[in-house]
Amino acid sequence: MNDPERSTPAAEQGGPAPQADPQAAPRADSRADPKMPAGHPSGRVDRWIWAVRLAKTRADAAQACRGGHVRVNDRTAKPATTVRVGDEVQVRLNGVTRVVDVALVIDKRVGAPIARRCYTDRSPEPTPQPPGAVLRRERGAGRPTKRDRRQIDQMRRKGF
Repeated sequence: MNDPERSTPAAEQGGPAPQADPQAAPRADSRADPKMPAGHPSGRVDRWIWAVRLAKTRADAAQACRGGHVRVNDRTAKPATTVRVGDEVQVRLNGVTRVVDVALVIDKRVGAPIARRCYTDRSPEPTPQPPGAVLRRERGAGRPTKRDRRQIDQMRRKGF
């Protein structure tokens, strides 16, 4: 019974076996829902953005990170930045800003219904654009003049 290879330090000292901390965050358990993927304690932000379908490709997710369009907990994120459960991730892709809280860290792409359960969306409602405030020039209109350029810059500063 006193096999030195099988004994643990707690068992040798007669103390109780180590127990899990009740204050620790609950682990995501894939056994609760067989369709949910197994969660990880942490993972790369570019891979997570792609896996939960915020970006169409992983290359798009990595490019957004390199371009400064991804923030994790209000800090600019590189593609290899670690993301954990409870982190806030802000992603700006195609002119749309998404603000999400990480509920489950996954690294493999899953279907859309399952992906939606991996985050909580707190994105602000998009501001409605007033009609006629489109910043597009007609095809063949040529290069904008200095006056046109100032008007375009002024409209962009106002948020149109």
